[in-house]
Parts: sequence; C-alpha cells; structure tokens
Amino acid sequence: MNRKAYYHLPGLFEFYELYKLFLPLFYRRREYFYEWCEIATIYGAPRDCLWGGGRVGSGEAKPEEVAALMREYDISSRLAFSNSLLKEEHLSDRKCNRLCRLFEKNGNSKNGVIIYSDQLLEYIRKKYPGFYFVSSTTKVIMDIKGLEEELMREEFSFVVPDFRLNKSLSALNALSDDLKAKIEFLCNECCSFECHDRKSCYENVSRKCLGEDCGDHVCVSPDAAKGYSFSAAMKNPAFIGTEDILNVYLPAGYSNFKIEGRSLGSAVVFEMLLYYLTKPEYRLNVREEIYLDSMLDLF
Repeated sequence: MNRKAYYHLPGLFEFYELYKLFLPLFYRRREYFYEWCEIATIYGAPRDCLWGGGRVGSGEAKPEEVAALMREYDISSRLAFSNSLLKEEHLSDRKCNRLCRLFEKNGNSKNGVIIYSDQLLEYIRKKYPGFYFVSSTTKVIMDIKGLEEELMREEFSFVVPDFRLNKSLSALNALSDDLKAKIEFLCNECCSFECHDRKSCYENVSRKCLGEDCGDHVCVSPDAAKGYSFSAAMKNPAFIGTEDILNVYLPAGYSNFKIEGRSLGSAVVFEMLLYYLTKPEYRLNVREEIYLDSMLDLF
C-alpha cells in the first residue's frame, strides 16, 4: 500500500499524562501498531481558553511541558481555537496569544490552529504566520457544495466536514485529488445522525469559553442522557472504522482521520488508541504496559 492513514488525536493538554506514556511506547514498539498509520497531530485547548470551541477546554497540563513532549516526538500540535462568537475585543487575550507564541515555532513539525472565526484567522495569520489552519467541524458543513467551497479556500490546509458527510462517497469522490487531500473525516462521532441543532450546541460551548453565564445546551437527541460511549459511536451510520479506512477511504485517495474525545476520560480515549492504532494481537501488551504504570490514573 502506497498510502498511509494520518490520525489527528484528541487531548493535547487534556490527556498529556496518557500521551507521555503512550507516545514512547508507540515509537519504541512499533511492531505493536498498524504499519499503515501514523500519528499526525494531537489537538486540544487548556482550561479557561477564551478562543476555545467545540468542547470547553479542560486541560491542566503546563503548556511548556506539552510543547516539549510534542517536540520530542516531532508531532504537530494543533490549538483548538474554534470559538464561533469571537469579537475584536477578544483578540488581545493574553493567554491565547501566549499559546500562539509558544507553539508557532515549536520543533521541526509545523503546528496548526483549528479555527472557526475568520476574524481570528486573519489575526493569527498576520501576527503568527508560522501556523497552518484547519477549518473546524463546528461550522457544521453538511452539503457537498459548501464543503467544496471551503476546501478551495487557500487559507486552509485541512477542512473537517460535518460527520454526516462521511458516507457521501459518490459525491466526495467526484472532487479533485487535491481537494480530497484536504478532507479530514471525523470518525467516531456519537451525536445523533438526525440532530438538527448541532450548531446551537457548539455556540453554547463558545459562550461558556467566553465566560458567559449560560445554562447547558439541551440536546435534542433521545439518547442524550446516556452520554458518550465508543460502542455507541461504532453503531452511528457515519462511523469510520479501521476496515473502512483500509478498504474504502485510503484506496479512494483520503488520508486524514480525526478522532474526537477531548471531553471524555483518559480510559475511553485509550480504548480508541487501541482500536485505531494497535494490532489486535498486541492490544493486551499495550494495555499491560499502560495500566501497570503507576504514574497514570486512568479511572
């Protein structure tokens, strides 16, 4: 196979302790893991991140330590700055600008920003030109025409469409190879396929990141009270599993796959790492090496 799958993993700040153990294992015991995949990026946002969106940032790891870990393994860091309600007054936020200064030129790999606001996009492009940009799935792009228009914007290196476009392959395959290369599929969304209020949900998160006093978004899904489970995500009509990646998406010219999970527990995210990256016959080995390390509390 000439093509590889490039995974974009959740929890840059949120799961620092997990990645501090998993990354050396991934590169030291490469035979445990699928040879057809690579860790391309890890994305996230720290706690109290004004520019954050998608999920309310909960990462408590020190940014300098996170940057050092990514630099050590030459992995691209992505700052999740996908707040949809930013105004000019928010652009001077000291914490977010400090993160930009730290990650703009951290290591050999170019680092990125996941973004919604065009105003923030232009601000970062001018002030921190070392970043590349990812059009956030929080834009909820659900039609092929809208996706194509977004893919054609030269500002974006990648575009994450709404998960409900994942299986629209007849339409997606009509795109040029250059545009296909920019598509980043959200593989493991658990949200109801029929949800009609996803944008409002993301706007509620944006308000919380801005520190506004607002209640929780009331999800319209009949299964909302159950919360996220990976087993439920696997039953979603839009789920992209490893067999799909190998037999459908890679042969069709797609290479980039995003795994969600920033707001989940490290044990759940670890199971995703086992499923998407680890050969079945070595999953127990990887579990043992991670679980038996007393430095990590997964539960």
